[in-house]
Amino acid sequence: MTGFLTLAFIFLIAGVVAVPIASRLGLGSVLGYLIAGIIISPLLVFLKVDVVSIQHFAEFGVVMMLFLVGLELEPKHLWGMRNRLLGLGGGQVGLTALAFMAVALLLGYDWRISLAIGLILALSSTAIVLQTLNEKGLMKSDGGQSSFSVLLSQDIAVIPMLALLPLLAIPELSGVASEAAAHGADGSADHSEGINLLAGLNAWQAALATIAAIATVVFAGNYLTRPVFRFIAMANLRELFTATALMFVIGIALLMTFVGLSPALGTFLAGVVLANSEYRHELESDIDPFKGLLLGLFFMTVGASIDFGLLADNIGGVAALTAGLIAVKIAVLLFLGRLFNIQGSDRWLFALGLAQAGEFGFVLLSFAVANHILPDAVADKLLLVVALSMLVTPLLFILYDRVIVPLFDKKQTREADKIEESSHIIIAGRGRMGGIIDRMLTNGGYQSIVIDINSRQIDLLSKFGMKAYFGDATRPDLLHSAGISDAKLLVVAIDDKEQINNLVEYAVQNFPNLHVVARAIDRDHVYQLWARGCRDIIRETYDSSVRMGRSAYEAMGISKAKAQKMADAFEEMDRRSMVEVADVYDIDIPPTENDALLNKVRELMAEWDPKLNEQMLDILGVDE
Repeated sequence: MTGFLTLAFIFLIAGVVAVPIASRLGLGSVLGYLIAGIIISPLLVFLKVDVVSIQHFAEFGVVMMLFLVGLELEPKHLWGMRNRLLGLGGGQVGLTALAFMAVALLLGYDWRISLAIGLILALSSTAIVLQTLNEKGLMKSDGGQSSFSVLLSQDIAVIPMLALLPLLAIPELSGVASEAAAHGADGSADHSEGINLLAGLNAWQAALATIAAIATVVFAGNYLTRPVFRFIAMANLRELFTATALMFVIGIALLMTFVGLSPALGTFLAGVVLANSEYRHELESDIDPFKGLLLGLFFMTVGASIDFGLLADNIGGVAALTAGLIAVKIAVLLFLGRLFNIQGSDRWLFALGLAQAGEFGFVLLSFAVANHILPDAVADKLLLVVALSMLVTPLLFILYDRVIVPLFDKKQTREADKIEESSHIIIAGRGRMGGIIDRMLTNGGYQSIVIDINSRQIDLLSKFGMKAYFGDATRPDLLHSAGISDAKLLVVAIDDKEQINNLVEYAVQNFPNLHVVARAIDRDHVYQLWARGCRDIIRETYDSSVRMGRSAYEAMGISKAKAQKMADAFEEMDRRSMVEVADVYDIDIPPTENDALLNKVRELMAEWDPKLNEQMLDILGVDE
């Protein structure tokens, strides 16, 4: 027990210290975990910890992650990805494997060893790539979606790889299996040891069993989750929901393992089946903490598993192999990106993000050693290459953020459109808010000059016959060309807080007769705009939130008329209290450090909340 607690404490303290520092430096959490693993690796060696065993346990975080990814995808969306899954993903696995096989043949390896090396290095790290894409908000981009398609295809490709590798066995290496087992490196345990329902079955029987397992997952997702969760809800215990969610994920992973399939693939399928379930958000909230902890542990084991003694003895060769691995993968991915019309910086995100080897490489390497395919010396060096390529991946994402994105942004900039028409209304920003405002004004018979910095948005609007001008609405020269000196109304609907502040300040100071309606990102932003002289400020989520609150009243049995009066009373209190708070707001002092502001808020809460509560009760007591 003491040993377990000591080990848990070492990993936890390493992550707690290293990850915030790495995130603060802009390196990302993944690199923080990898560095933490490297730092504690000497201590783990001293304590004789079996890092490989911990790594196999932590790999279940990848299984949970793919389950959560599946929850975000509806079956229709997945079906729509079929061309990229087969073409882009299949092409990446095939071309990359052939490229590495050719390199290994040139280095003088047997064709069987060369093919095994190609298959192992063709895979990328699902854990690192998806975690980083989600952290950076790039998952929905074209590059992010393309990367996800390839990673899913790779996970599927592991299944035929596991079937093919034993056929490449070299009799001369028959003595390797026992040594690999003695070192605890037999990654085939996940796939060939323990219960295997397909053992002794013919090919057609195995195929039927596999189809039956997949059908069981689909059936359970569609028909069993609802009654099970309703039954669990009767206990009204949150921990039972968590236990049930874990039971589903572990059970599906176990079933997939029994029939020789990837557990990650099975849980992904289950997630897709449950994507439309009313329990989707409950499952996400229950599984996500476990996924995060296990992935963090996995990344630390990757860093801790690097054999620095072997690396020091072969530093030049291993570094060259790692650089070659990344270069070949980038070249193949850029080619496929061009072939599948992935444009601009998204193509580089796709290429740089998938340029590493993956966590399945550890499994396939030990599987290849145990099945007499790879010599120990080759496998040990490849393990280093796989680990180092994963270690370098966060740095490639930093390269993308700081070099590639600015470079393409600079290339894609274009001259601001020449504004030749005139109007008394200018709308700055034609996104979610600006678009609705523009449509309302147009339907009311008013013509507006709309300016937006998003060239794609401008091009899309033109396809629907809507007119908007490309340009930076915060530039005074562009505003003058739009006729701001004669305008009656300026609607500021851009989504950057600092840009909104600058534009409002310029307009209010230089055009006193201009009515400015400004978008506020949050409550504090309202005070910032008020301090800059704007008096018509709309919080972007306030009105919709009040409407939802009114709907909540009605859902609780309050009549529509009374619910509206209660919402009106809340809005009146909110407006009056905000005006009073604005009088003590100091734009140069952060709200959390402004004692006068905090005291005023507390004073108003103590004064207004009881009044509002009494007013609400009065409204409820009035007969209609």
